[in-house]
Amino acid sequence: MSATVKECLELQLLEMEMLFSMFPTKEEIILEDSESVLRVRRYLEGIHESLPPAIEFSIFVQIDPWVKAQMHVSLPHNYPQEEPRLFVRSSALDRQQQKLLNKFLASQISSLDRGELCITSAVQWLQDNITSYIQSAKQHVEPESDMKECVTTFHRMWIYSHHIYRQELRKKIVDYAKRLNLTGFCLSGKPGVICVEGEKEQCEEFWHDIRYPKWKHISCKHTESKEVTGKIDGMRLFHSFEEVMFAAHGDYGLRNDYHMDLGQFFEYLKQHQSEHIFQILFGIEGKS
Repeated sequence: MSATVKECLELQLLEMEMLFSMFPTKEEIILEDSESVLRVRRYLEGIHESLPPAIEFSIFVQIDPWVKAQMHVSLPHNYPQEEPRLFVRSSALDRQQQKLLNKFLASQISSLDRGELCITSAVQWLQDNITSYIQSAKQHVEPESDMKECVTTFHRMWIYSHHIYRQELRKKIVDYAKRLNLTGFCLSGKPGVICVEGEKEQCEEFWHDIRYPKWKHISCKHTESKEVTGKIDGMRLFHSFEEVMFAAHGDYGLRNDYHMDLGQFFEYLKQHQSEHIFQILFGIEGKS
């Protein structure tokens, strides 16, 4: 991998050290994968040759005795040359306030020079602004007549997992997507693939909520974003969110031998103008 990526990862480790000093207790900063920082360090030391998964974590910020906020952070391998993915939630915010706060935070991050570490700045901005924002956020909501012309970021996420078997997990995926007004699909079996599309904030909320500490073999392989004026429905490739399964090779009872028919999956992607994703997901060209 290029030296540029290694330099970015070195800067990420430096910022993680600063964050751990700012938030020294386990309750204040939680890694999605407890060994992610160690994997990056071992990669930089040459112990591991393959590029490690992205560092993802949540920071819990106590604003005052009544207000607590959670900032979820995902660092692309090219961060800080590439913007980090941030999402803030708080029980003190309703959905519209939360959406606006994340919009303002994203604007703040975008205004910074690329190459500049910005997670500590984002935390500071949140600490400085969230209280006054909660008190005055509704003043910033545009009149309903203007909402149709507001700019919305349409987002599509392609998520890969080694497998998706458990019935309760599959139900959780479908329920979450529908609750957040997302369209797409969940390919159950081995491998497992999830696509969600809709407003960027809802996609990132889905990505944050659907994971849990023990789901280690999952990653967001690709994202697509575009700013849209007015409604986003014309950007969707899927009309609803559904679970899909194709004829499998092997014995369902033997999970290691249970592989979905990727040829049928490739045809499914073609039907939804997404065949280019096959190579991104699996590293090979798709065939019918």
